Amino acid sequence: MSKVQEILQFLSQLREHNDREWFQENKGWYDSVRNDFEHLIGELLSQLQLFDDEMKHVSPKECIFRIYRDVRFSLDKSPYKTHFGAYMAAGGGRKSVRGGYYLHLEPDASFASVGVWCPEPDLLKRLRQSVYDNVDELDEICHEPDFARYYTRFYEEGMLKKVPREFPKDAPHADWLKLKHYLMEYRLPDAMLDSDRFVDEVTQVFKAGQPLNRFLNYTVDEYIE
Repeated sequence: MSKVQEILQFLSQLREHNDREWFQENKGWYDSVRNDFEHLIGELLSQLQLFDDEMKHVSPKECIFRIYRDVRFSLDKSPYKTHFGAYMAAGGGRKSVRGGYYLHLEPDASFASVGVWCPEPDLLKRLRQSVYDNVDELDEICHEPDFARYYTRFYEEGMLKKVPREFPKDAPHADWLKLKHYLMEYRLPDAMLDSDRFVDEVTQVFKAGQPLNRFLNYTVDEYIE
């Protein structure tokens, strides 16, 4: 069994037994797959560095999210997440506001994504303005064959019903101005999750998406300076 499949098997069991007693009884298994995931992210970072210089000083530990859920304000009191996730980005890994690369492993719901998730309001306004001002450039990125092979539409959760009033209603790609996230994702097929070349194949998915990160980070970097 591959390391990815071992991780998914653990997460599948955790989904069925999401309580502290089961988790403590299987802490050794968790530690093992958590180490495998960290090693996997390390391999991915090494590959990302070959085409994205900004990833050279990013470490696996700063990218990987904790498995423990914050249940203080949630009706769901399950103590553990049922996925492993890592956000690989310069400027803080998982805490970075820059566009980066996210890997999500979850039974029947694994995906890779690029872009900016949930930017704060002022940054979101700037990103929308950049999209409006440079819509032809973004459209060209979205139609590049390598990019379009994996990424077909932006993530639409929380999308506004109307175009923000500072933009014309009939602006080109007006729906892009309604977005609350500038993020695209690719659902990882079973064949990729089973592959001995998983890292290489996911790297190709991320490499294809780099132009979107580059486009967004031009605005993000101006914002954070």
